[in-house]
Amino acid sequence: MTHTTVGWHVELEFKEEDDQHTRAAALVRLPDGSEVRAHGRASRHQVDPNQPRVGEEIAGARALNDLAMQLLSKAHEEIDSASGRTSHPIHV
Repeated sequence: MTHTTVGWHVELEFKEEDDQHTRAAALVRLPDGSEVRAHGRASRHQVDPNQPRVGEEIAGARALNDLAMQLLSKAHEEIDSASGRTSHPIHV
């Protein structure tokens, strides 16, 4: 049996909108040539200290969560298409 190693490269970009809002954009290019894009956002409460790295972590985590859900949906569609039936939910 031959084993093939496949890698995915995920890109994350951050934008500080102002001192209270951070946006993240995630992108993964799949071996089939398709791309999946996702977004996340973080808001700092006005009484919390300004910690841009924390905003990036929260916005990034939300973008990656969105990316994960889109990949699960894509997998379901591919399973359904190949099998001709509705697949069981994949839980995270």
